[in-house]
Amino acid sequence: MGLLQVSVIFLLSLTTMTLAEPPGCKIRITDRGLEMLKTETKRFVEEELSNITMPEMRGEEGRFQYTIKDVKITELNLTSDLRFQPDVGLLFEVQNSSITLNFQRRILYWLFYDEGAINASAEGVNIFTVLHLTKDQEGRLKISNVTCDASIAKMRARFSGTLGRVYDLIGAFLTTGMRFLLNKQICPALNHAALVLVNQLLETIPVRTEVDSYVGIDYSLLSDPVVTETSLDMDFRGMFYNLKNENEVLVNYAMNPIVREYDRMIYLALSEFFFDSGLFSYFKGGLFQMQIANERMPKDLEMLLRTTYLGTIMMLNPALMEHPLSLELEVTSPPRSTIKTSGANVAVSCNVKVLVLPPGKPAVQLSSMTMVRTTVHTIYTTNKSVFRFKIYSNQSALESLALIPLQGPLKTMLQISVVPLINNYIKRGVQIPLPDGIDFIEEVVEYHNGYIIVGANLHFRTGLREIIERKLSGETDNSI
Repeated sequence: MGLLQVSVIFLLSLTTMTLAEPPGCKIRITDRGLEMLKTETKRFVEEELSNITMPEMRGEEGRFQYTIKDVKITELNLTSDLRFQPDVGLLFEVQNSSITLNFQRRILYWLFYDEGAINASAEGVNIFTVLHLTKDQEGRLKISNVTCDASIAKMRARFSGTLGRVYDLIGAFLTTGMRFLLNKQICPALNHAALVLVNQLLETIPVRTEVDSYVGIDYSLLSDPVVTETSLDMDFRGMFYNLKNENEVLVNYAMNPIVREYDRMIYLALSEFFFDSGLFSYFKGGLFQMQIANERMPKDLEMLLRTTYLGTIMMLNPALMEHPLSLELEVTSPPRSTIKTSGANVAVSCNVKVLVLPPGKPAVQLSSMTMVRTTVHTIYTTNKSVFRFKIYSNQSALESLALIPLQGPLKTMLQISVVPLINNYIKRGVQIPLPDGIDFIEEVVEYHNGYIIVGANLHFRTGLREIIERKLSGETDNSI
């Protein structure tokens, strides 16, 4: 009985692993990428701490009555570090740093009344903040919790004015209160920065978004991010869908991309499913079809078609020789991509019809052909595609032999007609699952069996705060 239970548990575990949805898109951010974020993160934290406000302080100490107000942080000297916290998220740490403040005093001592500015410095500032990264219900990366601990070792105050030396007597009392208040404000400020502002930045990462008026893309996370000491790995669905029927999608049977590299700041892995789902969605949208006739028909191609089908036209009706020809192309099944170490290609099966267009009458079909072609693509390189294809007739073997002279002209026609048609649908690019305002630079593409990996470095177009402000205004721009 024990052996049976073990077998059942093993089979259930194996089934669960088998049914797990593989990612169409995977992103790895390495510690090199985190290194670039350190400067931006430090600047962002300094801006948040500079905005700390503290309440007015009133009290008395012996014969002294005092009021302290308009507290402002004038300078921050932070020694900070940002690193991965395994199994949790990110750790931002500040050690042995200082904060300079300025505030206004109003003091009454016996019959003496005085007011002026006080400069103070908080020394030995230590902040330990852990950001917990998870996947929310929509599949978006977010900071779900913040663990924060802050401490200030000591506070020094420098008084000015005629009673400066007298104030030094109560300086310890005042600075103790100021240190307590400032210390209480640090973690709430950082909590707000992470849970509100940084999460607003993460909201610029697309989850389900429109690519154009025909298809959208789903970048929802499939699981919580995996964090190690050297990297942050995220698995995204990476699936296109037809906007008119979002439930009609391709099932992902592709290989799970494996990223082993750490040399660059970021790695983007895209499986065959990523490309196939896009081709499937455009096919279901009815976009892979076109007609070439009249002014769109190249003269050389028209002449070749008339020569090839001269006998057919004469047998049908010699009067048809005077009428224009039409070439109709329609993709008959969803194109499929294949990625190997040698490169990427897309196999497309097209139905090609040659027709005569007599004015005011139904079109007369001269021929129907099936053309199977393979488009070899270089990723991230525009206008450089090599076509390999073969055509065969749907009507007879003899006609297939007669069509051999058409292969050259059709190849040229496909290069100047079909490829621009497809490129027109994807010219806007596809937004990648990164916050807006961060660019890929110095990309290197590697081909693997079943997927590609794009290794790159990162560049901030603007600071974190500017990116957040742009998000609030509704501006976005981050596409490949």
